[in-house]
Amino acid sequence: MSTDMPTNPAARRGRIRTSDAEREQVAALLRAAVTEGRLSLEEGDQRLAQVYAATYRDELDPLTADLPSGGWEALARTPEALRAARHGLRRHTSIVAAVVALLVGAWLLSGAHFFWPFLPIVFLTFGLMRHARFVRYGRQWGWGRGGSGSGGWGRGPWAQSGPWQRPPWAR
Repeated sequence: MSTDMPTNPAARRGRIRTSDAEREQVAALLRAAVTEGRLSLEEGDQRLAQVYAATYRDELDPLTADLPSGGWEALARTPEALRAARHGLRRHTSIVAAVVALLVGAWLLSGAHFFWPFLPIVFLTFGLMRHARFVRYGRQWGWGRGGSGSGGWGRGPWAQSGPWQRPPWAR
């Protein structure tokens, strides 16, 4: 028998073991779906038991397949996610304000006749406005949607096709 060939039949088929973090991520999706009313308590408990019993990534996929956007939209509407998104926007605003103050201070010290920080300030402002719009309306437009016709969120980090895009509050 060759040492190059894995002896485990599951490894030969290309199955990948799941991690505790991936199980917890799917469990959070299912808890949000139960909270939203998409799953009954009994069905949620059954699926959570299957999540914690899962050994391979492909066992996690069917547990959220019948939920809209794989359960990510329900998770994005939780109070914790909204609070984290607002906190990120406040942090972004304070950073932009500090950079603008530094740019204006540098302009004052430079003695230039024209206001050269105008263009960087415009870019910083547009970036901040885009972030604010994302926090306010991103839930309605579907976070992570777009790109190569993926049809939404993909199927999580255990998906075999397409890139998985984590929402900002999950980073």
